[in-house]
Parts: sequence; structure tokens; C-alpha cells
Amino acid sequence: MSWHPQYRSSKFRHVYGKAASKEKCYDCVPITHNVHDNHFCAVNPHFIAVVTECAGGGAFLVIPIHQTGKLDPHYPKICGHKGNVLDIKWNPFNDFVIASCSEDATVKIWDIPKHLLTRNITSPKKELLGHVRRVCLIEWHPTANNILFSSGYDYKIMIWNLDTKEDVISNPVKILEAHKDVVLSMSFNTDGSLLATACRDRKIRLIDPRAGTVLQEGSYKSHRVNKVLFLGNVKKLFSTGTSWWNNRQIALWDQNDLSVPLLEEDLDGSSGLLFPFYDSDTHMLYVVGKGDGNIRYYEISSEKPYLNYLMEYRSHLPQKGVGMMPKRGLEVSACEIFRFYKLIPTKSLIEPISMIVPRRSESFQEDIYPLTTGTQPALTAQEWLNGVNKGPLLVSLRPGSGAVSSITQFLEPEPLMKTTDLSQHQGWGERMPLEDVQKTREIKDSRKQLKVEEKLLKKEQMRLSNGFDIFECPPPKTENELLQMFYRQQEEIRRLRELVNQRDVQIKQLKLELGNLCVDTGSY
Repeated sequence: MSWHPQYRSSKFRHVYGKAASKEKCYDCVPITHNVHDNHFCAVNPHFIAVVTECAGGGAFLVIPIHQTGKLDPHYPKICGHKGNVLDIKWNPFNDFVIASCSEDATVKIWDIPKHLLTRNITSPKKELLGHVRRVCLIEWHPTANNILFSSGYDYKIMIWNLDTKEDVISNPVKILEAHKDVVLSMSFNTDGSLLATACRDRKIRLIDPRAGTVLQEGSYKSHRVNKVLFLGNVKKLFSTGTSWWNNRQIALWDQNDLSVPLLEEDLDGSSGLLFPFYDSDTHMLYVVGKGDGNIRYYEISSEKPYLNYLMEYRSHLPQKGVGMMPKRGLEVSACEIFRFYKLIPTKSLIEPISMIVPRRSESFQEDIYPLTTGTQPALTAQEWLNGVNKGPLLVSLRPGSGAVSSITQFLEPEPLMKTTDLSQHQGWGERMPLEDVQKTREIKDSRKQLKVEEKLLKKEQMRLSNGFDIFECPPPKTENELLQMFYRQQEEIRRLRELVNQRDVQIKQLKLELGNLCVDTGSY
């Protein structure tokens, strides 16, 4: 019997990883030597934050995203903690607010100034006091504003409401005491109504965070879980861990049944942790190995085999931690669908790695850039605490696009023209037939639509230059960037010419229809 290989068609089959050039890396960064299993790096479109070495307490650096090259050894730090910083996370709805947790059992919220830092920041905006042992994990709620989750070595997960005027908050709104050991990982589903956790007792738990109840609990004898991740809206969980023989292992679980994994696979015999990242827009899953330079990536499907291996990015430089750029910070003109920031402590280097879909055209690719999560919260903190669930507000990554509202806006219909108005316009007092009235109304509607489109185009041209926000897009630094900008300008000019030609054709058609209408009415 002959064997027929199964070929699977996918637009992401040929995705490849591209490391940034030396001048686009961040050099001379004193990356922390802490052995805790966290990312130690957080990124947004304005800043990159990285935990650093500091004598007499904990600190982290906040570097503007475009300030690449060698870092000044005296660059200011955020250094208000009395113990080592273990985790940092940017607020998903405010690019100038960051949270940090530390071995000093506190969580601090910091305001980052929009201008360059000139001195160390030591006083936080808010301080959260509730844990009695060191705090190892923090997570912002994905849809509700100012809701923060923290987990510590006291085996508790605390929910904080930051919508208060108090600078020091000692009472969390909820304490989850479902765990009997240290929580190693936390992950939310898309609307933030469910929380998945991985614990040192080898169990995965699915929790309703507002009620504090455990909905599902599962463990598998051959899988010792370290990290767990919700896979968007496909109702599945992904976990990384180790097997009986200490091989690095990945597993896929059904959200409604955690008794047995849907899929279990050994990867290699390395000892480093595996960090999972999921892109719900492209349904791609990335598995980053700590202590090596590899990034494996898969595509998730709703049917068996569920997990489809695509390729692997390899590098000889081992990573200690990794940061991830949100989708709104990617370069869509280069077909970049994901970007990692790799921490290399042996060289004091932060290296960006872009995952790129090879495409010839530099125009916007709608099939690989669907609507994605924006910067506006869907709920207030109190609404979420009251039991409201709502998915994230979506935006388009097309240059010049804004937030997508849940209420569709329509143009107001043009009021019917009276016969007297038409007769005054035509210059005689006879009544026009109904067909002519409808034709005239169609012409008026077409004219109005044309004027609205022209106004929108003018407004877009005033705000944008070549499809990019003039206030956000930095000037090109290298010859390659200059060429890319030139090609974008050429593409934009071509698009505008096509638009102008379409307008000319519409104007000619309207003139012909108007002339035919005058001839028809003159025959009466």
C-alpha cells in the first residue's frame, strides 16, 4: 500500500524569522541575572522595559523603542523596590503606565513620562500591599480598565481595582485561595471571564475569578506543567512542561475537559523552560525556549491534529527572557506578523526578531492583518466587578484606520425633492414624471456620496502622509529605510491616481445622465 503525504495549504507555511541588524539592537543593557522563570521584558509601541541588575534593591529600565544602539551606563532607572523585581507588565490601555512586582512582597504602578528620562524614578503612582511573601506574577485584565491580578509565594491570587484615589491600596477586591502551592503561570480568555493557572502541584485550574470558584481542575501523570495559555476563542488550553524523563514537552487541552490532554508531544531534552505565545489574529502559536536560541511556531486549527508544525527559527545566541510587541506596533508594510525582543545577557544585548510572511507587494495585506485588539478598554473596572463580560474593542492595522465601533453608522437618506423645487430648478412649472424624479434623486445621492468620499479623503490626507501618521512615524535613519519609505510613497501616489481616475469617470457618467435627463424632460 502506497503512502500519500498530507499536504496542508496555509498562508503562513513560509513564515520566517529575521533578526534585526546591529544598529537596531539595544546594546550594553545590564540584563538581570535572576534565575526566576519570567520574561523579564515588556514591550509596547513606545517603550521597552527590561529588568536590570541593581545593588541594594530591584530596578528596571524603560527605554524609548526607537532609541537603539549603545545604552548610556548612567541611564536612569525605575528603582523603588527594596527587593529584586520579578515581573513587569505594561498597561494594555495606557502605554505610559507599567506595573512591577518584587521580592519585597509589593506591587507598584508607575507613570512613565512622555519625554526622555533624566533622573531615576523612585516614587510610584500607586503601591499595592496585600501579599505577605514575594510576588512573582502580575497580569492586567484584557478588557476591563485598571484591573490587575497578582500572585505570590503565599499561594494567593489577588485582584486589585486601581480606580481609586488612594496612593497605597491595602485591600484587594478579591482573593483567590484555590491553590496549595506557588502559581507558575496565569492566562485569561478573550473577554477575561475565565482565568487559567498552572501550579507547582502539577495541576491546571480553570477559575471564575469573580466568583472565586474552580470550574475545571486537571493533571496528567506524564506531564509536569510549567506554563499555561488560553488559545483565544477556540476553547482550548496550551501548556508547556516536562515529561517523566525530564524532556521538554507541550500539551493541548480541551477547555471543558482537563482530565486527559488532546495532544502531548516531547520536543527535546534541554533543561530550559518553554515560553508559549499565541496570536489569536493569525492562529499562530510560538514556543520560545529559555537557555537556547530556538523559536518553534505552529498553526492552531479546530480539527485534528489541532497543532500543525510550521518551522523553527534557530540562533546560536541563548535567550534568558523575551518580550512581545503588541500587534499595533508592527510594521505592516514589511508583512511583519509578530516581533520578539530577545534578552541575551552574555552580550548585554536585546535583539528584535521579526516574524515575516514573504510577500512581494508592499501594500496592506488584509488577509494576514484582520481586526485586532486596540487601546480602548471595553469595560470599566466596576462594570467587570459587577459581572459584565465584553470582548475587546477591535481596530484595523491599515495605516490611517481608527477604532471599529460596535454601532454601524449610515449616511442619512436624502429627503425627497418636491415637485415645485424641481420645476423651479428646471425653469418650467410642469410636473415631471415619477421616473425622472427618481433619476434626479439618484444623481443627487451619487453627488452627495462623491462629496462625502472627497471630504474623507481630504481629511485623511491632512492627517496622514503616505499612509503613516506624521507624528508617529520617525524619519528614516538608514539607506534601506529611505528606500522603503520611497517605495511606500510610490505605492500611495499610484493609489491616489487610481482614485482620481475613478472620480473622473464618475463625474463624466453623472454629466451624461444629467444631459439625458434634460433631453427627456424637454420632449414633454
